[in-house]
Amino acid sequence: MYLEIVSPEATLFSGEVTSIVVPGASGDFEMLNNHAPIVSILKEGFVKISGDIVLNEDVQDKFTKGDKGNTLLKINSGTLEMKDNKVIVLAD
Repeated sequence: MYLEIVSPEATLFSGEVTSIVVPGASGDFEMLNNHAPIVSILKEGFVKISGDIVLNEDVQDKFTKGDKGNTLLKINSGTLEMKDNKVIVLAD
C-alpha cells in the first residue's frame, strides 16, 4: 500500500509500505494492504512503519528505528485517511 506522511513543514515520507501502526484516539491500530476505508483522529504517540523504507536526507532526523526493523515517527496529533490502498497521515 502507499503511504504519505505530511507535516505543516514538509512531506516527511511517501512510498510503498507493508503495514502502518498509528496511535488512534481509542488506542493503537494497524492497517495492512487492502484495509477498509477509514478516517481517524490521531493522538500523541508513534507512527510505526514496516517495509523497505527509504527516507530523504533532510527528514531522517525526525525518524528513529524501532524494534523488529520498524521505522518510527513521533507525532503530537494528526489525522489519517485510508482509501483505495493509499494512506495519508497529516501529522503535527
